[in-house]
Amino acid sequence: MCPYKYYHVMKLSKDKKQWRYQMVQKAIAIGIKPTARAFNTSANVVRKWLKRFKTEGYSALADRSHKPRISPRQTSEHVKAYIIALKKKYKRLGAEQIRVLEDLKMSPKTMRKIWRQAGVSSRKRIKKYITKNNLRAVKKLYGLFERMGEDTKDLDDIPEYYLQMKILNLPVIQYTFREVSSGILFLGFANQRSLIHSRLFALYINHFLKKYNALPSESVRQTDNGSEYIGAWNAKESSCYTKAIEALEGQFHRTIFPGAHRMQSDVETIHNLMEMEFYEIEQFNNRFDFMTKAACYQLFFNLHRPNSYKEHKTPWALAQEKNPQLDKRLLMIPPVDLDQLFAWYAPFLAKRGNDLLTVPSYIK
Repeated sequence: MCPYKYYHVMKLSKDKKQWRYQMVQKAIAIGIKPTARAFNTSANVVRKWLKRFKTEGYSALADRSHKPRISPRQTSEHVKAYIIALKKKYKRLGAEQIRVLEDLKMSPKTMRKIWRQAGVSSRKRIKKYITKNNLRAVKKLYGLFERMGEDTKDLDDIPEYYLQMKILNLPVIQYTFREVSSGILFLGFANQRSLIHSRLFALYINHFLKKYNALPSESVRQTDNGSEYIGAWNAKESSCYTKAIEALEGQFHRTIFPGAHRMQSDVETIHNLMEMEFYEIEQFNNRFDFMTKAACYQLFFNLHRPNSYKEHKTPWALAQEKNPQLDKRLLMIPPVDLDQLFAWYAPFLAKRGNDLLTVPSYIK
């Protein structure tokens, strides 16, 4: 006789069919009641499994679902369709939030079950590579020079460049301009980050954009909220950088949301590329040699380097697709040494009274 009750054996058993099969074979050999005593259960239990075995075979010895065939309180199909439609409408909102917003009586657990059975997507975030692909598709739709980005990069945190910078008085800050749809790159360099340097760089780029008639009727130049672009955080007027940008008709200066650095992904990407392809590789003899090699890199990037994130095409090839009339010389303007430009520009700022020309119309 089994020392354990049939119920406890079944509860702990990993293979219930095998145990019941032994019980059925015993019942066939010695009868139902002796088998019930041997397996420490009732005769009705033995009789039930013996009947199932004889009619359906070994597979009938498995447990059967106790789920009712008819459920009067089951959610109707039109209600399920409504709940599924709500999930598609609210996307990543959860059942609790949707229940509150729509004032539903249904429990969140039931809502999740309906979504799971319908194969509706969960609240998981969209994969990063999908988001990037979507953004690239949006950027393709922009016209040439319709969206542009500017940013600055500290160069004194690059180990391979640091000693050269200190010994040879090389630039400490890189000023970067990049066109969003094609990736066209313009560079400026200085020994410090300041509002006047940003303004001079903007005027330098604006001069060539206007000269080669590259700007559309409306365009946006985007920057972060650094003081080199907006001036003081509590300034009541637009900074001189913003005024320089918006001096060109149809061009506007916009800043990103505070902390939303991904909105500057285009210029941040080129900062990373230049660190690997330029600063960590090149050796410089002096500041002039630095500017010469920076000009070579900018030409290489704009005219010859295919971009794997932009259909493996160069910025010049993409620019030609959007504007076949674009003058190639625009992409060949050299990087500007903003410290030298400021040294040339500063005397004009100091002129007052008798230093000015007597005929204002002669000022170019």
